[in-house]
Amino acid sequence: MILPGEKVRITNPDDTYYRYEGTVYRIIDDKVGVMFEGGNWEHLVTFLPSEFEIVNVKAGKKKK
Repeated sequence: MILPGEKVRITNPDDTYYRYEGTVYRIIDDKVGVMFEGGNWEHLVTFLPSEFEIVNVKAGKKKK
């Protein structure tokens, strides 16, 4: 299940945004709007759910 606010990585090698990471902004019908932010720009791009994967945000953190 995909929810707004989740981090995703684009996995479609034919897409301009391949391997970019963004945040799910909205979900309408079978399409998902992903927000890419960087520096002084923001871009909202629509993808199909098969074109990305959910990023595990906690994977890189170590316990102290």
